[in-house]
Amino acid sequence: MTKINATQINWADTSGRNLWLMKSEPDVYSYDDLLAEGEGTWDGVRNHLAARNLRTMQAGDLAFFYHSNIGIEVVGVIVISEGGLTDPTDPEGKWAAVKVKPVTKLPNTVTLKQIKATPELQEMDLIRLSRLSVGAVRPDEWHLVLKMAGAI
Repeated sequence: MTKINATQINWADTSGRNLWLMKSEPDVYSYDDLLAEGEGTWDGVRNHLAARNLRTMQAGDLAFFYHSNIGIEVVGVIVISEGGLTDPTDPEGKWAAVKVKPVTKLPNTVTLKQIKATPELQEMDLIRLSRLSVGAVRPDEWHLVLKMAGAI
């Protein structure tokens, strides 16, 4: 297993990586909670498409950490530190999980309202499949959101 050092990740370089957006309600599990833990398990996903996305993830893939329900905004970048896990909260062992580490908190959050108002982002899973908790992000979308956040 490859150890991921999140402090050495070039999160603007998307070559050879899958890119994702992962939603969490900040009153349940926030980016600051992940920072405090250092590494967390992304589990409890019970949507088939979101679970398929989790199964696709590999160590080194990057994701936006999105606060849903409260805030409704992209707040940070995380790295998949370990993929291919079985969800520890699933007694039947059918659902997927991954481990994640924080990479960086964005200088400015990017709200859902800003994303919806940006024509180049209208095809994002976040917009098209709004209830999906783990969605794919294309490289052009990734770079635009980073630019909107003042990160590049």
